[in-house]
Amino acid sequence: MRKTFPHSFPLITLLFLLLYGSSYACTRVVYDGSNGLYITARSMDWKDEISANIWVFPRGIQRSGETGANSLKWTSRYGSVIASAWDIATADGMNEKGLVANVLWLAESQYPKFDPKGKKKGLAISLWAQYVLDNFATVKEAVEDFRKDKFTVVSDFIPGTDRFTTLHLSVSDSTGDNAIFEYIGGKLVIHHDTAYNVMTNSPIFADQLALNRYWQSIPGTSVLPGTNRATDRFVRASYYISVIPKTDDTRVAVASVFSVIRNCSVPFGISSAQEPNISSTRWRSVSDQKNRTYYFETVLTPNVFWVDLKKLDFKAGAAVRKLDLANDQTYSGETSVLFKDTPAFKFLGL
Repeated sequence: MRKTFPHSFPLITLLFLLLYGSSYACTRVVYDGSNGLYITARSMDWKDEISANIWVFPRGIQRSGETGANSLKWTSRYGSVIASAWDIATADGMNEKGLVANVLWLAESQYPKFDPKGKKKGLAISLWAQYVLDNFATVKEAVEDFRKDKFTVVSDFIPGTDRFTTLHLSVSDSTGDNAIFEYIGGKLVIHHDTAYNVMTNSPIFADQLALNRYWQSIPGTSVLPGTNRATDRFVRASYYISVIPKTDDTRVAVASVFSVIRNCSVPFGISSAQEPNISSTRWRSVSDQKNRTYYFETVLTPNVFWVDLKKLDFKAGAAVRKLDLANDQTYSGETSVLFKDTPAFKFLGL
């Protein structure tokens, strides 16, 4: 039977749905509750196992951009709790001021050429999110810093693969502000607005917004796109995060946000010979930015656990600590006392 589409369905929308069906999958969404309750959730979706651990980084850590002699250097102003990827990069996290950073895959990313002897310092992409968490309390501060264009984000191939790392970065804060950072055609593009509370993968963010405007004209109670494609997940996340109840009841709000990010996740074990890059959800995080609580769950363990940042020691000189998730370690409830002093991992660089 031949498929047909409404005459009002824009041709450009159909082309996007066809062209960007095979993206690596991740979803990020921000909830605006009552009385200053903001919560950011994300899913980490990858076709292979992606090892994660939860780390506590205190203030006062001296960092290098890991691009050689011309590396950006800084000392962390804020402590943070982060989820690592293979213990070589920060994929996700929240700092003690309630600023949240998430990196997601974006195939269209094109980074500027890095000159090891040039005027601009280099920042390895493995540290992109950590740089934000270390240095800023608000989205506005991060945007102002990035607009100075004082460093170059430097990417490389994922270790052991022939796939070049292409990411975009989302940042949200405890006031509900949002920003999306993308490198398109070698230039940094910044989308800064409180309304930018959803991000998935391809296409670029501007086109995601255009696609979502089409679906906003269709009642979500009647039909929503249901595939695992990034465009469809963007629409579902946008709809559901806008219709779940606005509340300042933390228990209800966190449960509601978890339900949205689970709805936008890819079932575990999903694979497709026709679309090999559709990827199973490996883990999810939910960051309560008002109460400074970082929730986490993996698909291979039965429990949600969380970390109360107010119970952590972030002062300069405090130990780096790790909650080990290797071998499908299972935790439940508040886990701050279960972290162990551990030497910090080395961020992957050039």
